[in-house]
Amino acid sequence: MDIKVHAVHFSADQKLVDYIEEKVAKLNLFNDHIVTAEVFLRLDNTSDLENKIGEVKILLPGKELFAKKQAKSFEEAIDLATEAVRKQVLKEKEKVS
Repeated sequence: MDIKVHAVHFSADQKLVDYIEEKVAKLNLFNDHIVTAEVFLRLDNTSDLENKIGEVKILLPGKELFAKKQAKSFEEAIDLATEAVRKQVLKEKEKVS
């Protein structure tokens, strides 16, 4: 699986990128047909504490799965988004089986 991490309007440190790649790579355990995973990190312009947005897009053959979550930290947002995508991957695998 090819994993791409995009930080929009800022540069993410290597520790955060490594954390994201590790989390997203675990999705391969649930479906080994995942072609590409794209992760987008954004900062919301609000003064709210939960201004970190994590988006995870997974490409399966003929299918695209997506989740977007907002939290206090990028790690938390990515945790929530990968969990949401994991559920979608499992549901998609059940349909195929």
